[in-house]
Amino acid sequence: MVFWGWGRSFSGGCCALGGSQSLNSPVYFPDPSLEPHAMFSEQAAATAQGLLAPPSAEPPTFPRVAVSGYSDCSQPFQLGERSFARQYSHIYAVRLAGMRPGLERRARSRWGNDVVLRRLSELHEGEKCCVVGTLFKSMQLQPSILQEISEEHNLVPQPPLPKYIQPSDELMLEDELQRIKLEGAIDVQRLVTGTIVAVYGCEQDDGGFLVEDHCFADLPPPLPWSGPSSDRYVLLASGLGLGSVSGEALLSTQLLVDVVTGQLGAEGEQSCAAHITRVILAGNLLSQNTQSRDTINKAKYLTKKTQAASVEAVKMLDEILLQLCTSVPVDVMPGEFDPTNYTLPQQPLHRCMLPLASAYATLRLVTNPYQASLDGVRFLGTSGQNISDIFKYSSMDDYLEILEWTLLAGHISPTAPDTLGCYPFYKSDPFILTECPHVYFCGNAPHFQSKLLQGKEGQRVLLVTVPDFSATQTACLVNLRDLSCQPITFSSFGADSEDGDMELEH
Repeated sequence: MVFWGWGRSFSGGCCALGGSQSLNSPVYFPDPSLEPHAMFSEQAAATAQGLLAPPSAEPPTFPRVAVSGYSDCSQPFQLGERSFARQYSHIYAVRLAGMRPGLERRARSRWGNDVVLRRLSELHEGEKCCVVGTLFKSMQLQPSILQEISEEHNLVPQPPLPKYIQPSDELMLEDELQRIKLEGAIDVQRLVTGTIVAVYGCEQDDGGFLVEDHCFADLPPPLPWSGPSSDRYVLLASGLGLGSVSGEALLSTQLLVDVVTGQLGAEGEQSCAAHITRVILAGNLLSQNTQSRDTINKAKYLTKKTQAASVEAVKMLDEILLQLCTSVPVDVMPGEFDPTNYTLPQQPLHRCMLPLASAYATLRLVTNPYQASLDGVRFLGTSGQNISDIFKYSSMDDYLEILEWTLLAGHISPTAPDTLGCYPFYKSDPFILTECPHVYFCGNAPHFQSKLLQGKEGQRVLLVTVPDFSATQTACLVNLRDLSCQPITFSSFGADSEDGDMELEH
């Protein structure tokens, strides 16, 4: 029998919940690298004595705190009639047209109202001016379709690299008519293709543009703040990785479900869990192991009797969502390895795949990217493909830094459609940030990070990188009252662990 216990409870103590002691005891604890947080600890300590009640006593119940207001704001990411016959030049054109007015205002505030604004076709050699355009980064290491062709013909393919940048990379600035090479005070390694930028400098006699300074769109206009006056939490988790060979990840997932639904923990923890008003699962619900290339490369008649590896994983997902949806509203975002379209914006999973959980109105299958208003707090987030793609083509190594940079650049996914697949929009670019969210997150990050960003116009944005749960067994809680954030780790100590012989008190 497995011993269910707390390695470190929110109140800071240790307590056992029953069973016989085992060296493989699952434990649940806040991140030990953080200082004690007032989120749960104060409430948990007040009711920790409930463990000393006689077995015959009636266990207390805690009603789930309801969200007073919820609004799904993901309509721009929902695709109606789909057509892939269009060229991708349209999305770059509408991106530049949509962001140019804001960049020109930003340029005047940075370099003065008398700054000369030019198009590339209007440049004069030696004249100091400002140009707004789209960046294009020329990279020799950038993967191409030739890699896929070489794999099909058993040739040696281009090896995958963690980053595809090198010192010889070049930056170009494009507008509707021309392009020009950028030189000078601009970080070629850091920036990526598709970014709209304003550059200040002059044209050189060799045809290049010498940059003296540059700027991005900066934070979008703020949304009015109408958050709750009491503690209400939203739990963010990503990368459950169902269908993997790791049993520990599945055990940690069940621990997460039990805590959220109040099946695990002392009275204090259960009371606090009742304040979790919504769970957001940010993509990669299934493991990469469920992806089968045979279904793509082989003829259909050769695989017609083969069951997809994702079938059992989807059934497992349905059962987990069923447990959650009976207790709390759940928003499910698709990710890179989930059964939906590959290109952004990813459309919601189909309800027919989740027959058990779909019977509950508390289940919402949403898009990726996802945007919603919870109790007056605007959430905006992705399953992480936009951040991981920028990581490959930029010198930025930190996911939180990249997340903040996309917010300041005014665009969720500038590398789409160059190195990240997206739908060929032609009337508008839904990835442009026109309003500043209160919580901006990305899923499937290497580890948890958070930062509260303050803007000059009163913007307050909580940036959160939600870690890959299958690798870190970590989720995070966002307090809607004050935009604070705390990671929670669900793990198990094995017999070979140095903590495997830890003593749990009854």
